Amino acid sequence: MTAKQSVIASDWWDYTTLDQELIDEAAALSPAEMLALSRPGFQVVFYDTLEDFYLAEALEYLEAWKQSTDDNPVGVCGPIGPTEQLPLVARMINSLGLDVRSGHFWGMDEWIVDGTEVPANHPLSFEKCDREMLLDRIDAKLRMPDTNLHFPKADVKPYRESWDTGVRCAVMQGGQGDVKHWAFNDPVRREGEWKDAPPPPEGYRKLATRVVELHPLTIAQNARTSGGGNISLVPTAAVTVGPVETWQAEKVSIWHAGAHDNPFGQRLTCLMVAKGIANSAVPMSLLADHPNVQFNYYRGGIGTCSVEMH
Repeated sequence: MTAKQSVIASDWWDYTTLDQELIDEAAALSPAEMLALSRPGFQVVFYDTLEDFYLAEALEYLEAWKQSTDDNPVGVCGPIGPTEQLPLVARMINSLGLDVRSGHFWGMDEWIVDGTEVPANHPLSFEKCDREMLLDRIDAKLRMPDTNLHFPKADVKPYRESWDTGVRCAVMQGGQGDVKHWAFNDPVRREGEWKDAPPPPEGYRKLATRVVELHPLTIAQNARTSGGGNISLVPTAAVTVGPVETWQAEKVSIWHAGAHDNPFGQRLTCLMVAKGIANSAVPMSLLADHPNVQFNYYRGGIGTCSVEMH
């Protein structure tokens, strides 16, 4: 049987193509029921204040880089969205005098325009944001050299190779977009071999760092969160870290502040990951098969799925 069409973009797969029973079950979840979905390999954590939320996110960087030595380097793969944790990381490193020179950092993704990555001086550049909000703020005597910084480019070969040089990725952080992605692992177009069904989870998980076309919902979201709503500013393609690299990370830590995805989305992926319902129309749900995943929620941002007219 052919799955129902998306109500967002008929040429694409996305969460609106799921069975209505699953959608209704997710929408009905209370915060207490979400918290109770923790299981071995999947932990749900709530934070009562944004200060605690972003401090905990920043501490994951420090906890990872503290493990790093010249002989056994350790890295972090970090997102743009959220970004509030980034200056906190630099401030704590400088205050503590923490030597992170042996540490590594992987950016998760970058915009692609006309077949190449945007330059680091582009106003929307993720590398620019990582450098200005975190890396350049670390005292020069403490921070890692540029050779330990890995940003994905249109030519993905150097970035992919950086994952296989013996550097251990202690944690990959991420946010969750409206289309239920991490990084830019979006659902695929509904065409060709995927016309009647999205890629099977085991097939999607074989995707490595690559250049992707972005789902229309992702473009609209980035206009909302980064461009003042001006959709014409936002590129329609990006290079993204893939599931292959994600499964090389010892832990995947997803941060839901309520500023990116909405109350329904925060519930849906929690339910799917907890119950092992992997469906590439909801890419975040594929983390159901990763051995160490943590979803972190700001309690004040979980919201409700009840109908409220605004």
